[in-house]
Amino acid sequence: MKQQDNLIETIIDSIKDKKGNNIVCADLTEIEGSSVQNFVICSAKSTTQVTAIADNIREETQNALMIKPFGYDGYQNSQWIVIDYGYIYVHVFLQETREYYKLEQLWNDAKLVQIPNED
Repeated sequence: MKQQDNLIETIIDSIKDKKGNNIVCADLTEIEGSSVQNFVICSAKSTTQVTAIADNIREETQNALMIKPFGYDGYQNSQWIVIDYGYIYVHVFLQETREYYKLEQLWNDAKLVQIPNED
């Protein structure tokens, strides 16, 4: 398994650990001009949960894989936190914010994979 696959798997597990939902992985490798290979997108029910998910992703990728993000932004209001791993961007959205920006529709020519919610 490639390091990229391990990173995506760790990110998804970290989201599920904090009860994030509606996880979508977008493969952007076939899209000309894309500055990134993958998006991992998820939703949260509160700004507190958005922060908890983002923190958990950063901690688990560091602990399990020794990978730190290049950067992150959005903690100011915690409605949309993006974490930059170079070739993977993780988008942790407050549900209403995700519905407003419709990121999946902007990238609808990407290969989208829905990860089942864990109830």
